[in-house]
Amino acid sequence: MAALAVEVLPEIKEEHAPWWVLIGSFFIGGIMMYILKLWSMHLEENINALNYGLVAAIFIDVAVDGFLIGAGFAAGGETGFVLALGLSVELLFLGLSLVSDALHGWKVFAMTTLLSLNVLMFSVSGYFLLSGAPVAIISSILSFGVAALLYLVTDELLVEAHTIEEKPSSTL
Repeated sequence: MAALAVEVLPEIKEEHAPWWVLIGSFFIGGIMMYILKLWSMHLEENINALNYGLVAAIFIDVAVDGFLIGAGFAAGGETGFVLALGLSVELLFLGLSLVSDALHGWKVFAMTTLLSLNVLMFSVSGYFLLSGAPVAIISSILSFGVAALLYLVTDELLVEAHTIEEKPSSTL
């Protein structure tokens, strides 16, 4: 949320992309994340030792995050760095939650390596594909990413925050 508020939203505002591009991209980003959630829930119905729905959803989420980081670097300024910093914290906890219960031993290393390569590959490809791209395209990618990140925050973090007893440290 902080990365969005401090860096991405002002970057989108400065680019002066057409409003319909931003609204359309934001809408598509939210819908895509909703469809991804429904798809992963459908896959979760066949729970094995490793929840393949969760793994697939995480890899797609990490790919989107990586591409968003690349778009941030292509947009210029500090956007890419702030996104990379903010999303690294998210990816740390995402990776820990994925490997905490289902994986042990060398599989933890393998999954961590695959997630790392996934975000790196999509960050680099996002940067190279979007370097020199028109303002409307970069702004639409960033708007799409804003919707995706907001969806994740509201879907996971806020729901989780109300399932446990709230303490002042939770607010902090």
